[in-house]
Parts: sequence; structure tokens; C-alpha cells
Amino acid sequence: MNAAPATAAPTPARAPMRLSPLVMAAIFIGALLILPIAAVAVHSFAPGQGTWAHLAATVLPSYVGNTLGLAVLVGIGVVLVGVPAAWMVAMCEFPGRRVFEWALVLPLAAPAYVAAYAYTDFFQPAGAVQTALRALTGWQVGDYWFPDIRSLPGAAVMFVAVLYPYVYLLARAAFLEQSAGMIEAARALGCTAWAAFVRVAIPLARPAIVAGMTLALMETLADFGTVAYFGVPTFTVGIYRAWFALNDPVAAAQLSLALLLFVALLIATERQSRGQARYFQTAGRSKPLPRYRLRGGQAAMAVLACALPLLFGFIGPTAILVGLTFAGEGARLGTRFLGLAVNTLTLAVFAALIAVAVSLLLAYARRLHPGRWTGGAAGLAGMGYAMPGSIIAVGVLIPLGAFDNAVDAWMRATFGVSTGLLLTGTVAALIFAYLVRFLAVSLQTVEASLAKITPAMDGAARTLGAGPGRVLARVHAPLLRPSLLAALLIVFVDVTKELPATLLLRPFNFDTLAVHAYNLAADERLAEAAAASLGIVAAGLLPIILLARAAARTRTEAEVVLP
Repeated sequence: MNAAPATAAPTPARAPMRLSPLVMAAIFIGALLILPIAAVAVHSFAPGQGTWAHLAATVLPSYVGNTLGLAVLVGIGVVLVGVPAAWMVAMCEFPGRRVFEWALVLPLAAPAYVAAYAYTDFFQPAGAVQTALRALTGWQVGDYWFPDIRSLPGAAVMFVAVLYPYVYLLARAAFLEQSAGMIEAARALGCTAWAAFVRVAIPLARPAIVAGMTLALMETLADFGTVAYFGVPTFTVGIYRAWFALNDPVAAAQLSLALLLFVALLIATERQSRGQARYFQTAGRSKPLPRYRLRGGQAAMAVLACALPLLFGFIGPTAILVGLTFAGEGARLGTRFLGLAVNTLTLAVFAALIAVAVSLLLAYARRLHPGRWTGGAAGLAGMGYAMPGSIIAVGVLIPLGAFDNAVDAWMRATFGVSTGLLLTGTVAALIFAYLVRFLAVSLQTVEASLAKITPAMDGAARTLGAGPGRVLARVHAPLLRPSLLAALLIVFVDVTKELPATLLLRPFNFDTLAVHAYNLAADERLAEAAAASLGIVAAGLLPIILLARAAARTRTEAEVVLP
């Protein structure tokens, strides 16, 4: 009997991928949040009024030079301030170390433009410093030289004073995670404490230091209030002028795209640097990381290294603002101030709540359905944090303006009724911009915490009949509560300080503390601007203290102090 010829088994057709409602919601959110950035890129190629050629021939070189110079100065400054403070707190024992451990984060509560308003009043010719100098010497204005704080170096100092905590936090965490054996091996081979710090600790902490510096630089590039008040023309100032002074949205979009490329170059440089130099710890920390007790002059230097950043970044500006508030017109706060505070807190609370809810949805979708769809949606949703608020504001205005005009034209043609602006210039548009700008902060916090929950807990709950929603509510939410609170507080503080997006998108006659302080400072009414500036610091102070104390409580070093 002849055997039947063998035939290859047919390959089963691959079932089409089914997108669950949760995955579809994640994809929709990712596409929605990337829309402003895409709108800027597309609109920059639209025919304009010829403004770009004029800008390129006149002010664009100064925008590029000032932005680059500011980035270089701030990058160097935050590393020189943040890294030594982190090393002292993590590795040494000296008077006040436990207080400095969390207090060094406090400058994050004071945005750079608030410090700029305070120090301008303090150091200007009519301020306390030069007045005292003239009283002591008998000089008159013009008889002596005094550094001009309203300059590019002055702006860099303001940024360094309030942004060094980014480097401090990440560098401190990196130092605490290092192996005690490696430090002791370096000391056994003849390295002094300083040599071990430079040759061992710094290379191991380099990725964290560079990441902190990159965060500080992105905040610098996103700033508008400080550079505008100091008269330093950068890209953010140019975007604002192109939109409002020149009334050319296309030129604003083109400047936004140029700044977007600048930010992308910064991020690419950071990733390339991190990829070319890799440092690994080949063994776990077999014993606690010791701290070295400092005495005498060394202890005094350590106290000074930690006290000066705190003094110039938080204590000094706050004290100046308090003095201005209660000595001048700011003492009569009235209902105007209360209205501004309510507007600010309302925006911050709603934006923070929505950001945490959206972050939880995206993170949970990625946990239940890992893959390129949910991963891509989370990646798109988190891109806005690398974009300055001015770019996001322009990107929000372009599609919302087009939508409002299209609806208005259709209503006019169909019903003879004008709808006007439905979304542009509303609180909804402003909160959407905040969501684009700050979602990455809460998303990273929630994802990191959710990843620590073992999938076995999900499986156990599902076998007991709980659906995904119930698992999230009954299992994950209680475990995620500290991280959700941290994400909420971080977004709250960021929204409270945000100026450029608020300035461009706020509804008519709807000011916040940041906008009010900027308008008064621009009119040189610093005494009146002090109250609003102090309100911004006060709004961010409690969340920053809670986060700083939580970070200090979760430190991983053991209580080992070497004589």
C-alpha cells in the first residue's frame, strides 16, 4: 500500500489583535496629549508673514546664544552646589545633618522668578545692600561698581539657587546605594576621603548626577518669568513676543520648534553620555554604608556647604518677601489676593487630581496589557514634561483655535448663530496644558510603585472572582496610596509655580498668583508683587516638606558613624 504524500500542516491564521476598552482609552489619551507638540511641528511649516526671516536676521542669534549660555552656567552651577551637599549629607556626620537632609529640598518651593523678584529688590540701587554700602562709605550712586543682578549671569544664579535640589536628591540617592566595600577598598589603597569621592563615588553616581542636571536644565529652558524680568532674550521670551507683540502664530510656532529641537538635543546628549559610560556594582552592599564624623574646621565647612544653598535658595528670598509684604502695600492683601489664591489652588488641585487619575489608567493598562500599544501610549503621554510651557501653550492654542473657528463657521452657515470661542481661553484648555506638561511626573511615580506589586497578587484576586476594576480598588489602590499622594503633591507644586502656559492660556480676567506677581514685577511694583510671590512659596512649602521628610525617612544608610 502506498502511503499518502505528506503535506505541510496549514499555518493557523493569526487572530486579529483585540483592543480592550482600557487599551483604547490609553491610546486615545496618548494621542490627545501628543497633539499640542504635533501641532507646533506642523504649524511651523505653514505660510507666515515673513516674520521668521526678520527674526533670523536680528534677534535669533541672541536667542540662541543666551539660551545656550544660560544652560551652560546653570548646568555647571547645579552640579557644583548639589553634589557636595549630597555627599556631605549621605556620607558624613556633622552638626545639623539630619535637618539639612530634608531642608535642602525646600528651594523647590520657590520658583526662580520669585527669587528674582526678591533679590532684585534687595540688590538694586535703592535696595538694602547698596543703601547700607553708601551709608558706610559716603559714596553716591555712580561712584562705585556693583554687579548687575538683572543680567544673564544673575539669571543663572537664580536658577542655580532654586534648581540644585534636582541634582542633590538624585546624587544623594546614588551615594546611599553605593557599596561600602568599594569606598573602603579605595581608602585601603591610600585614597583620602576626597580622592575616594572623586575617583569612586562620582563615577558611580554619574548617571544620577547627569539626570538631575538635565531636569534642572529643562526647567531653565522652560522658564519665562525670570528671563523676561531680567531682560535676557531667550527662546521663551521670543515665543511670547512673536505671539502677542507681533501677532504672528506661525513665527511663534517656528520659534517653539527651534526650542523643541534644543530640548531634544539636550535629552539626546544626556542619553548618549549615559550610554557611553557604564558603571556597575558587581556585588551587593554586604555591610552598612558608614558615615564619617567631621570635627572642627571640616565640620564647619560641611555646615557651610549645606547652609549656603539653603540660605540663598529659600531662607533669603522668603525673608525678603515677608519683609516687603508686611512693610509695604502687600500688607493689605484684601479680597483680590484671596481670589488669586483660590484660582491658583483650584487649578492646581484639579490638574493634580486629573493627572493622577490619568496616570493610574495608563499605568494599569500597561500592567494588564503589556505591549507596544500601551507602551507607546505611555511614552507619548510623558513627552510633554520635556517641553517648556510656552511650547505647550502654543501647541494647545493652535488646534483649539482651529476647532473653535470651524465650529463657529459651521454654525454661522447652518443656523446663522456665532458660537465664538468654545475652548480657547477657558479653564479646560489651561488644565489640558498642565496635563500635557506635568503628566510624566505622576506617571513615572505611579508606574514605579505599581511595578513593585507582584503579579501573584493580581492572580490571587482574579481567582477569587474579582474583576480588573475591583483588583485595582481593593488590592492596588491601598498599596499605591503613598505613591499616589506623592504624585499628587508634585503635580500640585508644579502647577502652582507654572507661569508661561498660564500667561498664554488663562481665561480673560482670571489671574493666578504667578501671573499677578509677574505683572506687578514687570511694572516695577515689587512691594505689591511680594505678597503674591510669598503666596506661591507658601502653597508649595507644605507639599515640599512632606515629600522631603518622606525621602529622608526612607534613606537606606545604616546608623554607622566612624570616628
